[in-house]
Amino acid sequence: MPPDQRPELLRIENLHAWYGESHILHGMNLTLHEGEVITLLGRNGSGRTTTLKAILGLVGRRTGSIKIHGTEIIDMPTHRIAHVGKLGYCPEERGIFASLNVDENLELPPVVAEGGLSVDDIYTMFPNLKERRKSQGSKLSGGEQQMLAIARILRTGANLLLLDEITEGLAPVILKSLDQVIRKLREKGFTIILVEQNFRFAAPLADRHYVIEHGQVVEQIDAADLEAKKEQLNRHLSV
Repeated sequence: MPPDQRPELLRIENLHAWYGESHILHGMNLTLHEGEVITLLGRNGSGRTTTLKAILGLVGRRTGSIKIHGTEIIDMPTHRIAHVGKLGYCPEERGIFASLNVDENLELPPVVAEGGLSVDDIYTMFPNLKERRKSQGSKLSGGEQQMLAIARILRTGANLLLLDEITEGLAPVILKSLDQVIRKLREKGFTIILVEQNFRFAAPLADRHYVIEHGQVVEQIDAADLEAKKEQLNRHLSV
């Protein structure tokens, strides 16, 4: 079934968000259907990460509308949003316990819904982690830490994944592994929002790209139209 014919999972309308007195998002609008992968593209400071945090209620103030499966969540606290939306967040700074080993990290995530991947499923998807299962988080490479951060949210039962700059600073061999992971998650029916600076990584994975400038969506590009609009997209993303 084409992505836009699947049930709508997320709808954001006229979303504004603030950190203190700083007004970051200025009327964001986007939609996401079940099983889709979308990217939020833009320059640093455009509001991409703030969009993810605003969905979760991790900003000082927000107004507008955020609906997950038709349920308005704009006034809900973060822990309720995670459960109602079956939502998992992988922040840019990752999210692992550095003093615990890989096995221990995978046993501790909170449960937001039934159906999280088993540890065996995780190790099948991330064979590198299986080899390092008794290693402390602080002893893992940057790529292994990133894989562990993603693996932890897959244990929670979340099926809407917010992934923030997961490729930043990683070697090409790790990027290839992450590409395969995103493809496998898509096959399993996960819905994913990627905030990504590495457009070359994101382009073949996403159904749709949202270009953000100054806290607003200025361009929406479907995967089928990407080649025709590449020059236009480069203008938006060039520094």
